[in-house]
Amino acid sequence: MTTRSKTPLLFVLIASGTVLGIAGTDLVLPAVPSLPGQLGGSIEIAQLVLAAYAFGTLVGLLAFGELGARFDPRKLLIWSLVLFGLASLAAAESPSIEWLIALRFAQGAFGSGPAVFAPGFIQGLYPHDKAAAAMGRLGSVESLAPALAPIAGAWLLEFGGWEISFVLLAALSALIAAAVFRQRAHFPRPRQMEDHHSYLFILKNLEFLFYALSQALSLGALLVFVFGLPAVLTGPLDRGIEDFVILQVCGISMFILAANSSARLAAKFGTLKIIRTGTAIMPCAFLAIFAYALTGSGSLYVLVPLWAVLNLGFGIRGPIGFHRAISAARGDHSRAAAIVIAAILGIAALGTTAVAPYISVGLWPLAIAGAVISALAMLSLVPLKSLD
Repeated sequence: MTTRSKTPLLFVLIASGTVLGIAGTDLVLPAVPSLPGQLGGSIEIAQLVLAAYAFGTLVGLLAFGELGARFDPRKLLIWSLVLFGLASLAAAESPSIEWLIALRFAQGAFGSGPAVFAPGFIQGLYPHDKAAAAMGRLGSVESLAPALAPIAGAWLLEFGGWEISFVLLAALSALIAAAVFRQRAHFPRPRQMEDHHSYLFILKNLEFLFYALSQALSLGALLVFVFGLPAVLTGPLDRGIEDFVILQVCGISMFILAANSSARLAAKFGTLKIIRTGTAIMPCAFLAIFAYALTGSGSLYVLVPLWAVLNLGFGIRGPIGFHRAISAARGDHSRAAAIVIAAILGIAALGTTAVAPYISVGLWPLAIAGAVISALAMLSLVPLKSLD
């Protein structure tokens, strides 16, 4: 069979690999509040289980970005999946919370390969006029993981304890790695860009830098809030993990609706104007959550609408903001994408670490952290001028 006839299967394998890396966080999220009772430590220390994965992914993105320019990405993809599976198995056997944190760093680093290589594979599989649509489908699939993975994680936690999520990640990575190995001859080599630059060269491009910084701060603010939410809901707010699942489903649903409208809005009103509008919504929504958090309440009748507005803001600016940042790199798309994603995870990891000591206080530390980070995202757009 030709590569063209294999395209749907290859797309599924590429998407599965990237979703697996995302699920490494979201599948484990519901188990985080229970980890101190199982492995020792405090709920504040348990938050580092999430931060360590983000830090590891950051390192892995930059490392695989460089390795992909020197070695066959098809082989690197297989090794990434295999090592991610081994790290997941080792994490399931962690004797203490400290060991789990260390292994989560390794897990994040090894699992970042698919996200680095996916854009190049997509460009090689599809003609130029269809590659953008394929990337859109990939983004839609990836956006479902934060909504569905916590539901699966909550069920797995009830079914077999916190370890079962790691065992499942290991099994899935083994299956995907085996499938990629079997189809490796049909995977295209990512096209080499004519303008091949170093990371430092790209970072000297101020247009790219400001768009990338705004994108990273916006999504980073959202992730800091999401990473701490299960612990706050099940701790000081005394609610069930199912409330977190409800919030995620509602939030991701709003994000998908807004993201599918962002390109049309940008075409009508201008890309930079829509990016600024969506970015401005986020700190306003965070401040509204902060004001509500000061009351000490945690009703979903209030939190769900506020969370939906927050995701609306990011949905409007997210897809077009990422595209504008990558376009501003003027050629070296893979390294530009690695920089943006690494910055997102770095901000999420730093924010999660900074907020962790206050996680038992309530919702307001998460809300104020999100407001500050998303306000910085707004400020990073100030130097930019519309190119529409």
